[in-house]
Amino acid sequence: MWTVDALSGDLAAGRTTSRALVETALARIADPAGEGARAFMKVYGESARADADQADRLRKAGIVRSTVDGLPVSVKDLFDVGGDVTRAGSKLLADAPAARADAPAVARLRAAGAVIIGRTNMVEFAFGAVGINPHYGTPKNPWDRKTGRVPGGSSSGAAVAVADGMGVMGLGSDTRGSIRQPAALCGVAGFKPTARRVPRQGAFPLSYTLDSIGPLANTVECCAAYDAVLAGEPDARLKELPARGLRLLLPRSSAIEELDAAVAKAFEASLAALSRAGAVIEERKVPSFDRQAEFFRNGGFAAAEAYAIHKRWAARFAEYDPRVAKRMTLGKDIAAWELVELGLMREAYMKELGELMAPYDAFLMPTAPCIAPTIAEASASDEAYFRWNSRILRNTGLANFLDGCAATLPCHAPGEAPVGLMVCGVAMSDRHVLAAARAVEGVLAGGN
Repeated sequence: MWTVDALSGDLAAGRTTSRALVETALARIADPAGEGARAFMKVYGESARADADQADRLRKAGIVRSTVDGLPVSVKDLFDVGGDVTRAGSKLLADAPAARADAPAVARLRAAGAVIIGRTNMVEFAFGAVGINPHYGTPKNPWDRKTGRVPGGSSSGAAVAVADGMGVMGLGSDTRGSIRQPAALCGVAGFKPTARRVPRQGAFPLSYTLDSIGPLANTVECCAAYDAVLAGEPDARLKELPARGLRLLLPRSSAIEELDAAVAKAFEASLAALSRAGAVIEERKVPSFDRQAEFFRNGGFAAAEAYAIHKRWAARFAEYDPRVAKRMTLGKDIAAWELVELGLMREAYMKELGELMAPYDAFLMPTAPCIAPTIAEASASDEAYFRWNSRILRNTGLANFLDGCAATLPCHAPGEAPVGLMVCGVAMSDRHVLAAARAVEGVLAGGN
C-alpha cells in the first residue's frame, strides 16, 4: 500500500526514485490482468517519465518542492490538463478542443512536484453514484473482482487506481459523494473539502453550488497532504488530536439505520473501538438528516444547474448515458421559486448544524449504508440502477448540502467487504476534521 509518508521517506533516503515509482505505476496500469484499461481514459507515460526524471534531478540537487514531490498521481477526466481534451467521461466531448492550460488544482499538484500519470475514468459528466460508464467501460471494484462489483461513482477510476497501486493519489470531485462513495466501496480513503477551499475552475461542472475537489488515497494522512497542496496551504502538517477525549456526535437519524449487515457490523465495531480508546461518543437526534427528500427533490441544485450547463446539447441527449440524461432532464422543470426555497432551506440547515456541532470535533456515520453491489445487479434495469444509486449516495449528500467537509476511511476487517466510516464537520473545519479522522484511523488500525 503506497503512502505519502513511506514513499517520501524512501525517496529522501535514496531507497527508490520517482522514476522507479512511475515505472511501477505504469506497469500496473498496463497489466492485462488488471483494471488499468478501464480505470484510465488516457495514460501520460512519456511526460510522466520526464517529470519523474526532473524530480529526481532536483532532489539530487537538494531541492524538494513538497512532501508529495515525485509521487505519481492521477486526475479525474473532468479536469483540464493543458494540451489534452477534457471528455468528462462522455463521447460527446471526444472531439472538443484541447484545454489551453491546466486546471488550477492540477497546476498546484504540478507545482508541488506531483507526477501526473494519466486521466481516470468516471461516470459521464459526474452524474451518478454507482460508477457505471457505458461509453468507456466500468472498472471493477478491487474486492470480489472475479464476481465483478461496481466501483462507486462518479470518481470510479480514481478509486480503483489508488486501490490497485496505479498512483499514490487520485484527484476527484464530489457533488453528493463522488469522492467518498467510490473510496468507501473500494476500501480506500477520501476527502471532500469545504467547496470554496479548492478552486474549481478548469473542472467540468456538475453543480455550481455543490461541487468540491479533493483527493482519494490510501490513508487520511495522505489525503491531508494532498488537501494542503490543493487548498494552497503551505503547512501540510495536521495538529495532534489524540483519540482519548475526542468529542464525536453520533446522529440518531436515518443515516445510521437500514444498514447492510456487513456495514452495521463494521460501524458498530468502530464505535466500540473508539469508545475503548477514550473517545467520547454522544448520540443525539438530528431530524434534519431525515429531510434529504426535500434537500434533493427532483435532483435539487445539481439537476437544475446540470440542465443549465447541458441544455445547449439537449438535441444530442440521445448520445448520453440514458440514465445520466434522465436525471439531468429533471432540472428542466424546476421552478425559480423552488430554488429560492431550497436556498433558504439550506441556510437554515447550515445554521442548525453549526450550532449543534459547536461542542464536537466531528460527527460520524457510515459513508454508504451498503457494500458494493455487482455490476450485473446494478445494471439489470433502470429501476435497479436508480435504487442502487439512491442507496449508495444516501448519507454522503448531507455534507454537500451543509457546505461542510468529510473524510471517509476504511473500517472493515481485513478480507471482508469494504466499508467506509465518514468523519464530518461544518464549513471550514477541514484541517480539524482531518486531524480527527486521522485519530480515528489510528484507533481502527490498532495504533491507539
